[in-house]
Amino acid sequence: MTTPAAPQAHEHPRPEPSHGLLGSYESPIPIRRATLGDAVASEWTKIRSVRSTLWTLGVMVVLMVAIGLMSALLVAAADTDLAGEPVVGLGFFGVLLGSICVITLGVLTIGSEYSTGMIRTTLTACPSRARVLTAKAIVFFLLSFVITTVTATVVAVVQTAILSGGVDDSGSVWLRATVGVGLYIAALGLVSLAVGAIIRHSAGAITVMIAVVLLPLVLALFMFSDSLRALQRFLFEYSIPNQLGALYGSTVTQTGPSGWEPVLLVLGVAAVAMGGAYLALDRRDV
Repeated sequence: MTTPAAPQAHEHPRPEPSHGLLGSYESPIPIRRATLGDAVASEWTKIRSVRSTLWTLGVMVVLMVAIGLMSALLVAAADTDLAGEPVVGLGFFGVLLGSICVITLGVLTIGSEYSTGMIRTTLTACPSRARVLTAKAIVFFLLSFVITTVTATVVAVVQTAILSGGVDDSGSVWLRATVGVGLYIAALGLVSLAVGAIIRHSAGAITVMIAVVLLPLVLALFMFSDSLRALQRFLFEYSIPNQLGALYGSTVTQTGPSGWEPVLLVLGVAAVAMGGAYLALDRRDV
């Protein structure tokens, strides 16, 4: 007598493991390594999306145009003899005040990300810290250079039209008062971006940069001792207001930087400051 077989549980066939399951899907989106261009595009989206860019650069344009035109109108109304001074030099005061706006934007370009914690998201999306800082520097420098140069050119043209009987400025003076000023202010803003990356505090970095712009000249004004004459002359000659004046052909002192030398000096300072910013960003935690 045969014993009936015990009923067996119903079993589903176990599928064979597919070793190529994950690799069988191909994304329709092309996969490639991130480049500096991608980081630049990202930073361009950031800088044109935040209100600080509109406010700082907008105030800078208003200051340059308003003060530049007001100076030209006052000179024309008073029938003042410029005594050989370039007409475009009347734009100096507007540019000097406008530089504070560019400095502020330079600090906020990176300092605001540290204050909000957004820098962690940025470095997660782009782990290369050098690439992030380079992209920020490229976008900020080009934007501030274009805006400053265009505004300075418009102001210079209108000033020359108002003071049509003034001194005919040479081409070299025009080039320094437009392109040269744009390069100088953009490089000064690049220094502020580097200081913001090093200090990582927006208010502190802005305070440091304003001191860099104004403190040497203020200190020099109060150096009455004969033993400090050499230091006083040095501070006068290499203060930022005097270097800006040199680009317009009008300086506080007879010696010191002239021609395109101020642009070369500030570009050198910017290179050193950016070098320190790269080291700080690479060696410190976020």
